Amino acid sequence: MVSLIEVQIVQKRSISLFSATMLALSSLIGSGWLFGSSEAASVAGPAAVISWVIGAVVIGIVAFNYIELGVMLPESGGMSRYPQYSHGPLVGFIASWANWLSLVALIPIEAVAAVQYMSTWPWAWANWTNDFMKNGQIVGKGLIVVFLFMVVFTLLNFWSVSVLTRFTNLISVFKIAIPLLTIILLMSSGFYVENFGHNLAEFMPNGSSPVFEATTVSGIILSYNAFQTVINIGGEIKDPQKNIFRAITISLTISTILYIMLQVAYIGAITPSQLAAHGWSGLKFASPFADIAILLGIHWLAVLLYLDAFVSPFGTGVSFAATSGRTLAAMTLNRRIPKWLGEVDSTYGNPRFAYLANFAVGALLVLVFRDWSLLASVMATATLIAYATGPVTVMAFRKLRPNYTRPVHSKLMPVIAPLTFVIAGLAIYWAMWPTTVQVIFAILLGLPMYMYYDRKNGQISWKRQLKSGGWLLVYLAFLSAMSYAGSKGFNGQDWIKYPYDFLIIIVVSLVFYYWGLASRMPDSPDLEAADKLNKNVRQSVRQCNA
Repeated sequence: MVSLIEVQIVQKRSISLFSATMLALSSLIGSGWLFGSSEAASVAGPAAVISWVIGAVVIGIVAFNYIELGVMLPESGGMSRYPQYSHGPLVGFIASWANWLSLVALIPIEAVAAVQYMSTWPWAWANWTNDFMKNGQIVGKGLIVVFLFMVVFTLLNFWSVSVLTRFTNLISVFKIAIPLLTIILLMSSGFYVENFGHNLAEFMPNGSSPVFEATTVSGIILSYNAFQTVINIGGEIKDPQKNIFRAITISLTISTILYIMLQVAYIGAITPSQLAAHGWSGLKFASPFADIAILLGIHWLAVLLYLDAFVSPFGTGVSFAATSGRTLAAMTLNRRIPKWLGEVDSTYGNPRFAYLANFAVGALLVLVFRDWSLLASVMATATLIAYATGPVTVMAFRKLRPNYTRPVHSKLMPVIAPLTFVIAGLAIYWAMWPTTVQVIFAILLGLPMYMYYDRKNGQISWKRQLKSGGWLLVYLAFLSAMSYAGSKGFNGQDWIKYPYDFLIIIVVSLVFYYWGLASRMPDSPDLEAADKLNKNVRQSVRQCNA
């Protein structure tokens, strides 16, 4: 075994633009497409189409911040390191812990999705799968199958990066082709335009607030989240100064178009008689697109969809087992979790202890949260909390290190960064009470371990850490209070009516953004590591321009 630091120094960049894009697409097109359209329509009706657009805008803006950071400081598990560079260990730990929790949650999410589709297999020989679920939750034998899938996700990452990229390249084409085929066949087999409504009230049957709610609770943020796969393998991508930006842009654009068209196809495929009998919120499909294909008499498509219910979650599960492993290993560089989690196999260059730890945590999560939509909501909230630090970090670096080489440098970032912070705060609120508070509590549960290792390895006083990180702790407390006191549409006490709750979050979030920016840590001991990374970028750019 060798340390992750040693690997970072001699790291071989072996992932091409095509492989990075396919890895991102393999992660992006997972269980979200199998369930997201159904879940979103049940919450927001036909206006769920807008929810997918909002989700794409939210994640696209967030990604723009991380693209600048990723090409400026390309390293494996980078999203666990950037906040520590700019704001010290406390902010770095909270952000990396939240991001790690969200990534680990994705591993059981994808396994649960595959097993949930298995439980509805319509064939007589497959009756043994029908008791995998009870009352919408994975139980008994279904849990065993979930664990087996998670074992496979983990083992496929035990060997070289080339095995991972070949696997994702192979299945990514299939994962794109099946959703496209589903869109074409559903829209050509009976598309009911009237399902979209004849006026605004029919288009938004539950009002406008569920349109925002659906972005978090229906798996939309989950579906777009995988752009960070590219950021977290940045240290292994060929020509990262160009290819990180390209891979994220290409993969997000393709997935956005695909998800929006899937939502349109789903809404148009529901028969008016079904809609009249149940309403959007009353439509309950265990395997949404497969069930619709059977109702339309396209049985061969249903078979393909049942097959893809393995392939899509499988590819995403494998990709995020890799990403979460690298994220946890990178967190050891922050010196606030056990060092052995960052040890890398000397033969294959993979953090195997991190993979095993993630498997254990993922198994615990699926034992507690056995429902796909609940796991998706938990994951989305955790990742948004991590993302909230990105815009503060990217602007802090512009003040801390204005002379860094920045292959991607936008003059609009001073506007985009605070806008991103506000949007992230709103999206956390959309997760609704009590999910918002439950996830924040789970993130804060990591603080005792942080304090233990900070006492052993700390270089900065707690007073200095609180000065640089107090803004984030108070902001999480503010969002918790708003979640409880907010409007009833987001499951709050309705003390603050909609849309005034949005207005308060927008204004107060801007205050916290500028507080966070002012709290940057110029004397952070980790900035030296960032300087070395950027020095390599400067040399690479000079070689390309020579």
